[in-house]
Amino acid sequence: MQTSGGIRAVQWGVLVNVGLAIVKFIAGVVGNSYVLIADAVESATDIFGSLVVWGGLHIAGRDPDEEYPFGYGKAESLAAAVVALMILGAAVGIAVQSVREILTPHLIPAPWTLGVLVTVVLIKLALSRRVLVVGEQIGSTAVRADAWHHMSDAITSAAAFVGISVALWGGPGWESADDWAALVAAAVIAYNGILMLRPALHDLMDRAADDEVIALVRRTAEQVPEVLAIEKLAVRKTGLGFQAVVHVQAASEMSLHDAHNLGGRVKGAIRLAAPQVQYVLIHMEPFEENAGRPVATS
Repeated sequence: MQTSGGIRAVQWGVLVNVGLAIVKFIAGVVGNSYVLIADAVESATDIFGSLVVWGGLHIAGRDPDEEYPFGYGKAESLAAAVVALMILGAAVGIAVQSVREILTPHLIPAPWTLGVLVTVVLIKLALSRRVLVVGEQIGSTAVRADAWHHMSDAITSAAAFVGISVALWGGPGWESADDWAALVAAAVIAYNGILMLRPALHDLMDRAADDEVIALVRRTAEQVPEVLAIEKLAVRKTGLGFQAVVHVQAASEMSLHDAHNLGGRVKGAIRLAAPQVQYVLIHMEPFEENAGRPVATS
């Protein structure tokens, strides 16, 4: 099942983030670095975000039933939207606290906190790449959002490294450099959150699939013998797959039995050529010269 790979990637993310959140929080408190504490908060949101994606994938993987005859696919898109909103919320929280810390005098962060941050950045970059590859392979908006969630954590850690380095280099009077770094990181995180929210909302609102998918479905349907035209074609993304509605035109003298069989052949051809199209509804119509796009003949 496609969702199993995504769930395994999310599980790894949860385990890694639990460890990183604890390490960064302790290092931030002991090392006098709010940006590290903010980074720990970002890792904590990663944990909850990954759990949301995990639940969304689990629900999306259910088979259609009488209560949900079109399946549970939208749970995956809903999970992606929730994760994106969590990222935006974390960015706002980090920004507010950063401003407070800038206005509050405090000690310069400890030099050893830089080593913690380098380790965190490397781990989060590797984790983000791993999860993103899985998300691309299975076509999951939620898993891709989780990958970018990990990337935002790496960005926060990189900004923390820069801020603490500036504070250590500048000495007295530069104590708030790491807080400014946290503020910049919050802006980057918020931007990424908006980028992740858009595709999730598109899926929830049944936006048309990519042109490549639509073209493949149309081309496949038109190549089936006895298909004279495709009058209408609509393809939408639902969860990890797509749903298509195809209006096929055939000879008006064709019997109902033959039209039914032709519709079945069109559906089978589409499912074979585009396995990602999990649901196909064929509507048969008599051919009308000006109603559809005639199939080219050699």
